[in-house]
Amino acid sequence: MAILYPARSPKVLPTHRLDYNHQGAAVAMRRRGHSNGYARCLIALACCTVSFLLIQATMAHTAPLEGSVPQSVQDQFITEPPGISVESWVSGLNIPWSLVFLPDGRGLVSERRGQIRLIGPGGQLAQKPYATLQVAAHGEGGLTGLALHPKFPESPYVYVMLTRQEREGSANAVIRLKHEGDHAQFDRDIVVGIPAGTFHDGGRIAFGPDGMLYIGTGDSTHPGLAKDLHSLAGKILRVTAEGEIPSDNPFAGSPIYSYGHRNVQGLAWHPQSGMLFASEHGPTGEFGLHARDEINLIKPGGNYGWPDATCAVSRPKLIDPLVCWTDASVPPGGIAFAGNDLLVATLRSEALIRIQFLGSGDRYRVIAIQRWFASSRSSGRYGRLRDVVAGPDGTFYVLTSNRHGRGRARPGDDHILRIHLPP
Repeated sequence: MAILYPARSPKVLPTHRLDYNHQGAAVAMRRRGHSNGYARCLIALACCTVSFLLIQATMAHTAPLEGSVPQSVQDQFITEPPGISVESWVSGLNIPWSLVFLPDGRGLVSERRGQIRLIGPGGQLAQKPYATLQVAAHGEGGLTGLALHPKFPESPYVYVMLTRQEREGSANAVIRLKHEGDHAQFDRDIVVGIPAGTFHDGGRIAFGPDGMLYIGTGDSTHPGLAKDLHSLAGKILRVTAEGEIPSDNPFAGSPIYSYGHRNVQGLAWHPQSGMLFASEHGPTGEFGLHARDEINLIKPGGNYGWPDATCAVSRPKLIDPLVCWTDASVPPGGIAFAGNDLLVATLRSEALIRIQFLGSGDRYRVIAIQRWFASSRSSGRYGRLRDVVAGPDGTFYVLTSNRHGRGRARPGDDHILRIHLPP
């Protein structure tokens, strides 16, 4: 079995700062600041030391404004959602992260430690991996997001976000594979030099209705980078399918579409308005804050506050979230629309959340939040849920994440669950 090696990176790969030229190629700048040596630690040791690292990273910054909860409704816990059935479609996966469907009904699922697996239309998992990639699977890094070229299969490309080890530490990149039936071959780098971290590593990618590739990144435990327009950390990026910078991006010559994000985990477009929604992790100890996970409506050039603010602060230069959970950490994973409702996979809270909105265009108000399959804020039937995806058959597919080390593995984990919603 061949291991796919991404194209050789520049001799000095930026893991904190970079500029872009007008063709979208990364121009390396010499890295500044901290060492990424802790990224090689075992996750158990890393979890014990993360609070210390976050304190170090935030000492130079003023504590953020602590805003209010924007939604006026309380979460409802529904252990047995009426009219909804759940079955295991695939089992025995190893930390699945992202799922996409090919036009012929087959699926591709990424496993964080470096494999992409091929799934038959009936849920049969191919024994031979579709692709094996060399990744740096430390903490939250590794093989994460997947996306298909919007003109697939005429343009037979699969896009992958991953963390890879470089000379000066780990860095995230988006690469492109060429689909060849039951396997793929490396094609080219698309975006390189995205800051990586053991925590707050981003990883979600998706093509929008405009045919552009959107990339969600994390602040890599360096909060100040989220508002730094010379860094790709803590952003939503927007590039063409070839990795070039669109002429209508909000910042000329830059792939940055929005900024002030702590750790983007989900991207989805409203089926009627075409507006982009994003899920984002809140603080886990930085500035003494916890929880404050968010759902945001993304506007070009928007500043979403981190690390200057959390939740809704009603400041003219900052965009408030639609939802912010302050009482306990959710935190959200991937998101998908089911009609006008937003489905949110969640990790620690182990629920599939359904958010109902009232509104249109770029104005929405939350009218209901339901936590399915959960009896409390930290206990759900299926464990940690990483992603939710609309399938070609009208059902929804949810990826569990119970073998990561933070959850309790259940029989057959990890699963892809198939969820049938009522008409």
